[in-house]
Amino acid sequence: MKNIVLMASGSGSNAENIIDYLKNTNINCNFHIITNKKDAFVLERAKKMGVSAEIITKKENEEGVLRQRMLEINPDLIVLAGYLLLFPSEIIQDFPDKIINIHPALLPKYGGKGMYGNFVHEAVVANKETETGITIHFVSEKYDEGAIIFQAKTPVLENDTPAEVAQKVHQLEYEHFPKVIVGLLSEEN
Repeated sequence: MKNIVLMASGSGSNAENIIDYLKNTNINCNFHIITNKKDAFVLERAKKMGVSAEIITKKENEEGVLRQRMLEINPDLIVLAGYLLLFPSEIIQDFPDKIINIHPALLPKYGGKGMYGNFVHEAVVANKETETGITIHFVSEKYDEGAIIFQAKTPVLENDTPAEVAQKVHQLEYEHFPKVIVGLLSEEN
């Protein structure tokens, strides 16, 4: 049984997609969702899917509650699926090469503090990029600087809006993120 912790700060569409995908593989997984926001829609998704979920606020995170929970759960993989806080360095040290993140751009471009969601897509369009994509990477102690595991690209057309770019990037996330997770879990066996 693989223990998978999914961290999300918002709607949780990637978390739901990952859970649905993994349920249809030969990998037996136990899922646990953690969010830092009391009103995050990921909590509703967790309830609908019958997955355990809890809220650990930013303040509790800073007080070591998140680290304690991680040590109790002892996850095989921690997946940041739209989790917007800087991940605690103590947890990174506790679980080396077991924490991954997805970023909605081709790192090292458009990464770092404040570069998430529509901010990334707006910057891509404003800078007239001809392509963008996703980067799945290990989490390090700095935003978006961990070793890259996988990237996928999509074209950005001259008249694409940030919303259209976001839609293309979401499709890449839904297609590739679960497959990369399966690959990482399979490597552990």
